Amino acid sequence: MTFKKQSFISIPKKETDIPEGMWVKCDACGEMLYREDVVKNHLVCYKCGKYFRMSTKRRLRLITDKQSFEEWDDGLEGKDPLDYPDYPEKIASLKEKYHIDEAVTTGRCTVHGEETVIAVCDARFLMGSMGYVVGEKITRAVEKATQLRLPIIIFTCSGGARMQEGMVSLMQMAKTSAALKKHSDAGLLYITVLTDPTTGGVTASFAMLGDIILAEPGALVGFAGPRVIEQTIGQKLPEGFQRAEFLVEHGLIDGIIKRDDMKDTLSRLLHMHRMPSREEGLLLNKLTIPEKKNLHPQHVSAWDRVQLARSSERLTSLDYITEIFSCFEEMHGDRHASDDGSTIGGIAYLDGYPVTVIGQQKGRTTKENITRNFGMPSPEGYRKALRLMKQAEKFKRPIINFIDTPGAYPGLEAEQHGQGEAIARNLYEMSALKVPVLSIVIGEGGSGGALALAVANEVWMMENSTYTILSPEGFASILWKDGKRANEAAGIMKVTAAELKELGIIDHVIEESIPACDENRLELCRLMRKMIRRFLYDNLDKDPETLAAERYRRFREF
Repeated sequence: MTFKKQSFISIPKKETDIPEGMWVKCDACGEMLYREDVVKNHLVCYKCGKYFRMSTKRRLRLITDKQSFEEWDDGLEGKDPLDYPDYPEKIASLKEKYHIDEAVTTGRCTVHGEETVIAVCDARFLMGSMGYVVGEKITRAVEKATQLRLPIIIFTCSGGARMQEGMVSLMQMAKTSAALKKHSDAGLLYITVLTDPTTGGVTASFAMLGDIILAEPGALVGFAGPRVIEQTIGQKLPEGFQRAEFLVEHGLIDGIIKRDDMKDTLSRLLHMHRMPSREEGLLLNKLTIPEKKNLHPQHVSAWDRVQLARSSERLTSLDYITEIFSCFEEMHGDRHASDDGSTIGGIAYLDGYPVTVIGQQKGRTTKENITRNFGMPSPEGYRKALRLMKQAEKFKRPIINFIDTPGAYPGLEAEQHGQGEAIARNLYEMSALKVPVLSIVIGEGGSGGALALAVANEVWMMENSTYTILSPEGFASILWKDGKRANEAAGIMKVTAAELKELGIIDHVIEESIPACDENRLELCRLMRKMIRRFLYDNLDKDPETLAAERYRRFREF
């Protein structure tokens, strides 16, 4: 296979991604801007932050390492299935005007030394619409990426299907999606970066199929554009509808990426998915891994443990994640309805080894607790967690879960959205995950809401955490019809780490010299980091079927 090499070093004078002239007016804030300053600011308004659209060549210069880009499949002949008047002439004119082959440019490059396939769509070319050539170039790029076992990054920018090619254009949606399925089945990474606008058939195909989906600030993204919706059904649209920020809030994408951070972020994500050998990073030095110890519990009542587990001063999942791991890249959303603030997750390093980390997150202030829903996950939270766990399985990353919830959210909306099904689906899928799974109860482990993250190869508990069939108040109310007997209920429910270790429900207890708080955060995190190293050392060599079988046997014994 040969590739034509083409380096983009300078930007031709005819390239008009923003208007010519010394000054340019921002269509968002109305300010007159000095054009040269806008260009230096990566085509972002330095008054209000509005993103101007970026041309193909400027995008490639922003993202790729110098002289690393090799263009693929230029010169493909298009189709005119409708014999649309002047269509071939229009294509030829745009090629000459913008010095690009079509509405997408594809090839291979490096991003801070990380090799990847890249595709960049350009709105100047018939609004980036997808006809035969666009679909064919993207499909070929994906196929070559699969053959070469490379990741692929696609920058989308499109008005959708190309009307001038009729049903041939529509078929490109299925063609590109089918190629991406083969790429995914090969265990390879696909990142999409949605830019303004991304609509129609492109949104309904390759744009929304990324393992990781990012968007530029303010980008318009949707299947039916606002004008189509308003003109078709007369529906009043909310402010910010279909903008990138709206998509994050509604769980449809992983996050927003600024142009200043784009190259660094993409290279970091590419590196995180380039799996190191077992000998790299944390696993090289086994001498740093301590032997497991048996806990000799202090004489503290079960009810006291309940209160300590619920304390607002107790360390949260984010406290442990940011201290134990490095370069945590948080991912958002369940890709269907919402981004549940009570469930966090993403990719991080443990001493250089990539892992997926997920946690149930409480707040400390009233405002934080409202954002985090007091640590009570909704169905969207469980679906986000499962999405990230399945992604970890695809890329052979170990999974570390931090559990801290009074229970799944019991509200009307949660029931309408299928709370029971979401928890059941997690139990079902986690039982067969083919990567090591470790779950650590760090505070409250409330009922099925906790178990939905605890179908693991090993389950650990902090000394002052609890793991319960339901709250002691609920237990007392149901069995004795008196919630005030919660103290008494806690004493007979066997909710503490020491009791559950004796029952075989959990595998290890993490000692707390004092109840977990900022004062002993470093001490606890150092201990936990060493223990997680031990877990990985013991489990990373196991084949996928063995890991799943051991997890099955663990729960089959109860």
